[in-house]
Amino acid sequence: MEIVGKIARLVVLCLVVVAPHAEALTCGQVQSILAPCLPYLQGRDPLRGCCGGVKGLLGAAKIPADMKIACTCLKSAVNAIKGIDAGKAAGLPGACGVNIPYKISPSTDCSNKADQCFTAQYGSS
Repeated sequence: MEIVGKIARLVVLCLVVVAPHAEALTCGQVQSILAPCLPYLQGRDPLRGCCGGVKGLLGAAKIPADMKIACTCLKSAVNAIKGIDAGKAAGLPGACGVNIPYKISPSTDCSNKADQCFTAQYGSS
């Protein structure tokens, strides 16, 4: 019986060591989560449906690296996608009732702001 217990512990240890680590948030995921916001940001539709994505993104960005990726992707999208109203993009967090300590803008410095956003959302570790 003792050998069975040792084997079981070894199997559990192997599973813990070999278990895949969670991957960081990707720009594709950010774009997919916020896709419902595009019509609003381009002035073609009201805000409906967008805030769920904004809140979902905030929930998906669990570590500072995710926050930095989200910030960089949002900044790039404001530059790359034609017809986005920069004022609506900057006001999107407030319009959806979430708080991030940086403005969604082509001029945002994402290097420090993501850490500030993580701390504001989850507290310091």
